[in-house]
Amino acid sequence: MAEPVRESLIPQHGGYRKLKNFQVAQLVYDVTVRFCDLYAERFSRTRDQMTQAARSGVQNIAEGSLASGTSKKTELKLTNVARASLEELRLDYEDFLRQRGLPLWGRTDPRRAELIARRPSTADAVAAWARDVRKAGPSTSWVQSSTSTPSTKSIPPAYPEITANGVLALIAVATALLDRQLAAQASAFEREGGFTERLYRVRSDRKRE
Repeated sequence: MAEPVRESLIPQHGGYRKLKNFQVAQLVYDVTVRFCDLYAERFSRTRDQMTQAARSGVQNIAEGSLASGTSKKTELKLTNVARASLEELRLDYEDFLRQRGLPLWGRTDPRRAELIARRPSTADAVAAWARDVRKAGPSTSWVQSSTSTPSTKSIPPAYPEITANGVLALIAVATALLDRQLAAQASAFEREGGFTERLYRVRSDRKRE
C-alpha cells in the first residue's frame, strides 16, 4: 500500500521566471527604459517615475513568488503592489499621449491586437512591430515641444504614438494576468490558510505518524 503524500512545511516556491505575468512585466520594463531614453527629459521626475514604476512591477512579482514559501499574506501583498505599479505606469503613458495631442488607441484597435498576437519577448521585437505599423500607413504626427532634447528630434514623428500605445497594450496583458493571479492566490489562502496553518497541519500529521 502506497504511503500517503506528506504535506511539505515549505512548499515549492519561486519559479517566477516561468510566470507569464513576470515575462510581460519585464518586457514592459525593458521597453519603458528605451522609451524614456528617447522621449523623456534626461533628469525629469516623470522619467524616474516611469522607470521605477516599471521596475517595481517586475521586482514585486519576483519577490512575492520567493516569499510565498513562508508567507501567503506577503505574496498577496507584493503581487498587488506589482499590479498597482503597472497601473501607475499606465497612467503615465496615457498622460504622455494626452499632453502631446496624440491619440490613445482603443482596446479593439487592430494594431494592438497585432502586437499581442506576435507575443514579443524582447524590446527589439516590439521595435520591429512599431516599424511595421509605421510602414503600414500614416499616423498622427508627434508635435515637438520647445523643451525636446536633441535625441528626440531625430526620431520619426509617429514612433512616440505607436510605442506608447504598444506599451499600453502590453500593460493591459500584464495587469489582466496579475488580476487572475491575485484571485487564485486569495482563493488558495481562504482554502488552505497561511504558513501558521500549514505548520500546525504538518506537526499534527507527524505526531499521528
